[in-house]
Amino acid sequence: MHAVIRTGGKQYRVEENSVVEVEKLPLSVGEPFETDQVLLVSDESGVQVGTPMVANARVHGTVVAQDKRRRISGLRFKPKKNYLKRYGHRQPITRIRIERIEA
Repeated sequence: MHAVIRTGGKQYRVEENSVVEVEKLPLSVGEPFETDQVLLVSDESGVQVGTPMVANARVHGTVVAQDKRRRISGLRFKPKKNYLKRYGHRQPITRIRIERIEA
């Protein structure tokens, strides 16, 4: 069974007992995660597509970690002007273990 959920302005395909990295959520490690923003649910009986959400569908999980993605480095350079600027960014993420999908 798998589902497509929406969180943080993005869509994620999730399955039971899988770990997914989403945009940072205001939850601490060990807290339960629950969403009703389910766009699609697929199981052995078929596929349910929401308009825009599947009615009475929920995804339950647990927050595993609050972490950061790998560093992205950038550079701005203007030749002959003695200008060089380096910058970096690490996007904060939340890792969630999906426990069950209710349809």
